[in-house]
Formats: sequence, structure tokens, C-alpha cells
Amino acid sequence: MASRRVQAVLACRCFKRASTKKSNALSMLRHIWNDVVKRPTREIEAILRGPPDSSSIEQDNKVVAGWAVTVTKLQKVIFEHVENMTFETNRLITSVGPSKVQKLHDLISQSLVEMHATAQNITKDSSDLSMQDNKPVSNKEHLAFELQKLIFKYIAGFYDKTKKIISTSCHLMEDQVVQRLQNGIVVHNKNLKKEAQDQINKHDRETYSSRVVFIAAEMGNTNFLVELIRGYPDLIWKVNDNNQSIFHVAVKHRHADIYSLLYEMGTMKHLITPLRDDDENNMLHLVGTCAKQNQLADVSGVALQMQRELSWFQEVKKMVPPAYRLQKNKDGLTPRELFTKEHKELVTQGEKWMKETASQCIVVGALIATIVFAATFTVPGGYNQNNGIPFFRSKATFVVFVVADAISLILSSASILLFLSILTSRYDERDFLESLSLKLLFGLATLFLSIATMLIAFGVSFLPLYKKGLLWIPILICVLVALPAILYARLQYRLFVNVIRSRFLFSSLFKPRKRLICYANPQV
Repeated sequence: MASRRVQAVLACRCFKRASTKKSNALSMLRHIWNDVVKRPTREIEAILRGPPDSSSIEQDNKVVAGWAVTVTKLQKVIFEHVENMTFETNRLITSVGPSKVQKLHDLISQSLVEMHATAQNITKDSSDLSMQDNKPVSNKEHLAFELQKLIFKYIAGFYDKTKKIISTSCHLMEDQVVQRLQNGIVVHNKNLKKEAQDQINKHDRETYSSRVVFIAAEMGNTNFLVELIRGYPDLIWKVNDNNQSIFHVAVKHRHADIYSLLYEMGTMKHLITPLRDDDENNMLHLVGTCAKQNQLADVSGVALQMQRELSWFQEVKKMVPPAYRLQKNKDGLTPRELFTKEHKELVTQGEKWMKETASQCIVVGALIATIVFAATFTVPGGYNQNNGIPFFRSKATFVVFVVADAISLILSSASILLFLSILTSRYDERDFLESLSLKLLFGLATLFLSIATMLIAFGVSFLPLYKKGLLWIPILICVLVALPAILYARLQYRLFVNVIRSRFLFSSLFKPRKRLICYANPQV
């Protein structure tokens, strides 16, 4: 019941609502959670874990049951082998008669052969049980394979050890050799039984994820997680079925608010960041995988999406201890190699988007430069034919016209050069992090300012031409020429803001603005 109540609060927090509704939801969550954390740890874990996935419930019951029978048989083989070896060894040691060494050797050989044959027959009978994608379809299947490997490992190891004891004991008395063989049998039985029991205990746990916690981390539900961690700090150490913490999940789904909670943990964060999942991926590997499209949807422009991914990689790289930055996963890839592989398509698309944007802006910049350059020789009012001096040179509006026209020419030329440098860039993935974004930022800024100053020059050029009574004409023109500049700013606003935010402000998202969980390092 408590599990349903907690998950209901999670569901209601998934949507953007009014602040009052959010406040009410958090209050409700605190009330429920304060009641939950007073319970025994086992109950808290069960509530957080929730029911198993429907997919696991709908597994082929026949297959799962078949592997369960196999596991039971293998357990029986191991424990019976240990019991028989212990009993027969004690009987031989206490018996009267010669050749105890040979009898112990025969006992060991016979027991190992019998265990090997029995284990093979059991696994052979289970060979018709289905496998999916070469991965175990159930927990019991995985345990069966682990027990089988354990049996064969101990058979080979103990047989070699027995041969070594006998071959190196030629100079010893028979009683000494018997004692060494007996000690070897005791150690063999103890280790085999312990490892088998460890495997059974490990796989008997309920291993499906703590649904509430990890779904919240996947969805970026920071407030929900903060409330849970405040009441039950051990949540930061929990891992899901893939051995990923909530911070690994947050990094994988690019939730900076949850990731930034690591900064509140001091040196304890270095115990979490090196964690490796079932595919041997550490946190830096996870950020090296390409984000889903919906996680990049708020960034306009593929090149800026690539910059966002690089910013994430650089941030997590600083967080992960240096020794783990070159670790390889199961595929033999370091985090950087995985990042390059996963983002190859994004780099290609980013290059295409950058070149198309730069080409279009160059055309606009070239047109502006042509217009304002021509306007330099066609000043308002014309020139004095005798001395070539403009008639309105003494008027302030003429000075504004000349200055605005010159600034527009300079800025449009600068924007052309900036966009040309974008076209000639080598487009290495590191270029997307700084150089390309800066060139795009200053290129857009200079292009906008060149348009604005060109329109100013155009507007003020009418003021000297009209006397009093007709001033409304140039004033109206000045008002109207502002519209293209406003329209350009409006259309390019999102792109411009995204460039600024990605280049200068995005790193600040990783730093918490205030302490949320107030996590304190444990006293040593």
C-alpha cells in the first residue's frame, strides 16, 4: 500500500503544474515518506523496489521452472559431494590398514569423476531450455550456469592440486602425505561449499530495480529524489539491475540538477563515480553514449547539440578520478573512444548544419556590404559640383549617416570573415566545444549589428531632405525601418540565446545553487 502511495506521488510530480500544486505534492510526499522511513530497513527497501516488471512476470513459466529444477539439482550435487568427501575421508583416516595415500587418491579421483558426470548430465538435460540473445532469460538460469562453472573449476583445480601433493611428497612419510591430502580435502570442501552458498545467496535476492528511485532519476524528478534522500540517505548508494546508481542514470539521461547533487557529497562522491555497470561502463562511458533526441530537443542546431554533449563529457571527466578515465568497457572501448564512436553521426550532421548556416549568412553579409559600400558614394543631398563636398556635411544627421554606414560596412565584412572561417574549419569534434560556437556567436552578433546600423543609416538619410511640416515622413520611415531589425532579432533570438547559454552558461548548471540534501561525510 505504501509503495502505491509513494509511486502515486511520483506520478503526480511528473508534470509541470502550478507552484501551489507542486508545493502540495511535496508536502504530501514528506508526510508519506516520514512515515515510511520509520519502518525497518527491509520494509523500506521493499516499498522502494515495488513489484517486479510485468515482463518478468510474463516470462515463460516452463522455462523458468526448468532452470529452477536445474539449480536445485546442481546444489544437491555440490553439497552431497562435500558431505560424502568429508565422511569417506574421516572413515579412511580412522581405519586400520596400509596404502591410505592410495585410497585417498582413489577417493578423490572417484568423487571428482562422479561429480563431473552428474553435473554434465544435469546441464545436458537442461540444454533444450531456450536462450534469448545469448543472455540468461531468468535469474535461475544465470545461477545454473554459475554453479556449473564453479563445479568444473573446482574439479580441475583440486585434481591438479592432488597430483602436485603426491608428486612432491616422495621424500615424506606416509602419515605426512595423508595429512597433506586430508588438509587439501578439507580446504576443497570448505571453499566449494562457501562459493556455492555465496552464489545462491547472491541470486536469491530480489534484483529488480528500485522502481521509484530510478524512474525518478530517469525522468529528472530532482525535488522528489531530494525529499527521499533527506529522509533516507542510503538511497545514494543504491544501484539498479545494471549496477548503476541514481547519478549514473541521471548522467545517462542528461539531468544536470540530479548530477549536481554529487557536489554536495564531498569526497564521498569518489566512491560513486567509479562504479561500473554490468557492461563495465563507468560514469564517463555513460556520458559517452549519445543522448536521445528528446533530451537534445531544447537545443536548436545540431552543432550546438554536439557542443552540449561535449560539455557534458568534459564535466563528468572532471568528476571521475583520473585512473578511471582510460578504463575500457566490455567492448574494449575507453570513454573517449566510445564518445567518438557514438557521436560520429552527430558530428557529420553538425558539420552540415554549420556549413549551411554559414553559407546563408555569408550571402546576407555580402549583400549588406555591397549596399552600404555603394551608399558611401550616394550621400543624402549630393555633392557640391565645384569642390566635391557634401551639401549637408554640417548637419548632425549627416554625421550619423556616415558613421552608421561605415560601421555597417566594417561589421558586415567581419561577419563574412567569421562565417568563412566556419566553412574552412576542420570540424574535429573538439572544435564544436569552443571555436565553432564562438565563431557562430560573433558572426551572428556582427551580422545583426551590421543590419541594424545599415537601417539606421537608411533612416537618418531622409531627415536632412525634409523641412519643417514634412518631418513626419522621415520619422515614419525611421520607425518602419526598425521593423526588419526587430524581426531579425525575433527570428534569431532562440539560436543566439542557445549559443550564449551553451558556450558561457551551461557549465553553471552543474554547480548547485544551494544545498539540497545537506549530505555530510561520515566521521572516521
